[in-house]
Amino acid sequence: SSGINAEWPLRPGGGKAVIVRSFARIHETNLKKQGMLPLTFANPADYDKIQPGDKISILGLKSFAPGVPLKGKITHKDGSSDEISLNHTFNENQIGWFKAGSALNKMAEV
Repeated sequence: SSGINAEWPLRPGGGKAVIVRSFARIHETNLKKQGMLPLTFANPADYDKIQPGDKISILGLKSFAPGVPLKGKITHKDGSSDEISLNHTFNENQIGWFKAGSALNKMAEV
């Protein structure tokens, strides 16, 4: 479907996470299946902290677990930084998809 194909270019281009205010459920699920991190801002006002040219690092992936928010470190062009909280809806199986690179990769391990 076009919904699945919309996520494919993100990972080969170096993208690993999509951070938004909210997701349509099907889009969020498709991102998870492709091994991406669909994340939402715990504080919606944090959206305004991100400026063009900023780099965002996702922190806490070594202890990635259901129900535990991740952190994002925004490094601004001027060298200053902000840390934000990022929510996810991953369950244990879906975390396995992310760690394997995609749901298909995880299925190939079995």
